[in-house]
Amino acid sequence: MKESLVLIGGGGHCKSCIDVIESEDRFQIAGILDLPEHQGQKVSGYPVIGVDADIPKLALTHKFFFITMGHIQSPGFRIKMFSYLKELGIQIPVIISPTAHVSPKAIIGEGTIVMHQVLVNTEARIGVNCILNSGALIEHESLVGDHCHISTKTVLNGQCQVGSGCFVGSGTILANNISIPDDTLISAGSAILRSLTKPGTYIGNPLRKIR
Repeated sequence: MKESLVLIGGGGHCKSCIDVIESEDRFQIAGILDLPEHQGQKVSGYPVIGVDADIPKLALTHKFFFITMGHIQSPGFRIKMFSYLKELGIQIPVIISPTAHVSPKAIIGEGTIVMHQVLVNTEARIGVNCILNSGALIEHESLVGDHCHISTKTVLNGQCQVGSGCFVGSGTILANNISIPDDTLISAGSAILRSLTKPGTYIGNPLRKIR
């Protein structure tokens, strides 16, 4: 029998996560926690069964919870929720699409989702509570910190280091041995050919800092 899984956050990213969870076929989705105004609605066929305040009560009957709120500008909600779940002793699984390839020599942190067609190569290390979105490539020995979103079709070449709390936008390419500091946002389609030393918001090719 499959273990039940409660999802936290009912937006568009939740729908994408549901597709991966169904494909993995390891959990039965019990329902979704979302805003009060969404109670009684359904997300991809699954009911909204409560709000965040219901987590302690639901944890009495459900062992696994998963954060399905997205992360673009800030990972603040995801970080706060991850810490809260850990304080309650709740288990947060790793979710890996069957169409992804994760090297047996790679490490994936708790609460991370590896979505469809992602490749995580040998000796890569991914932190906790991350989103590796569809088609991303994480090459050999690259490190991704906690609470990051590596967006669709992003390429991290060998031995890159992405700090915690970063968002790397769709189609961005990092050359070999590039480092990005914590709490940095990289806009979609950027090219990073030199390591960054200051956190902020970066865009373009050639890359420039805008905040």
